[in-house]
Amino acid sequence: MLVITHTHAEGTLIDGTSKGDGTAEILKTNRWRWGRSIGSWFIPRSRDNRPDHYRIDTTVRSLREAGFEVDLDLDETVRSAAEVEADKIARQNARADSLAAKAERKAKKEEAAWVKSDRARDCLPEGGEPIKIGHHSENRHRKAMEKSWNALGGAVAAKEAAEEATRRAATAARTNAARYSVIQVANRIDKIKAEIRGINRLLDGHTIGKGGPYEEWMPPVTGRAREYQLSRLAEWMDSQTYWQGIRDQQIADGQATNYDKTTITKGGRVKIRGRWGIVKRVNPKTITVATDVGFDLKYTYAEIQDHQPPEA
Repeated sequence: MLVITHTHAEGTLIDGTSKGDGTAEILKTNRWRWGRSIGSWFIPRSRDNRPDHYRIDTTVRSLREAGFEVDLDLDETVRSAAEVEADKIARQNARADSLAAKAERKAKKEEAAWVKSDRARDCLPEGGEPIKIGHHSENRHRKAMEKSWNALGGAVAAKEAAEEATRRAATAARTNAARYSVIQVANRIDKIKAEIRGINRLLDGHTIGKGGPYEEWMPPVTGRAREYQLSRLAEWMDSQTYWQGIRDQQIADGQATNYDKTTITKGGRVKIRGRWGIVKRVNPKTITVATDVGFDLKYTYAEIQDHQPPEA
């Protein structure tokens, strides 16, 4: 018996498969992946999301057609944004620690590889003596050169592996900080607000093709579709509350500014990415700034570090 499960915390998994039982090809066809760390097939990006009923139903149908018995255990409960983020931070910290340990192991292997390479090189005749063709030392000399060359290649490969491991560890260590950077938080809030507006249009009804020859009124969704959109709205509202709290704290701590179109004026100067520029246009979501190199650039208000009003 195969059982497809879903929870918001774990995502969509399938239990009961075994190597060589014929499920692998079916799951691959339906875009499942094998997770070595969890020892199970899973649907990518299903964690912290609602179940993908279309893909799950397609998978169930394919498995049953192949003769497998399949049961479903899908939990539609959604965790709060605070729980989701705390879990993400913990997982990322664990990944960063794991990669840092791996980088340390690779560095030790590199060190040992260079020692081995130096020893092999020291076994070669001094002064770069050439191979004496036909001499009794020819075979020994060739083997020593081959050993030295292979040891050098191993050391170079170990060096590259250590550098890559160090790079990945450094990237992982910066991920949480980047996710909670001032600009990323502000941009995320804007995206959340856009999602909420889209859901409200479905709930309240909206016009498509407005002003055109095919203008049409779309009535509010009803029934199960409305229930689904209401649950999505609650989820996005919770997410907005969480991230707005993060941004409010950043503003209170002086990490972020809080400029908008009501506080920035044309002709004033703004500091963005450490450089000052003159504001040429104030837009609802962005400002246009003149640069020293002769062309204008657009920036979001979250990127403004400081502002000076135009001189009277």
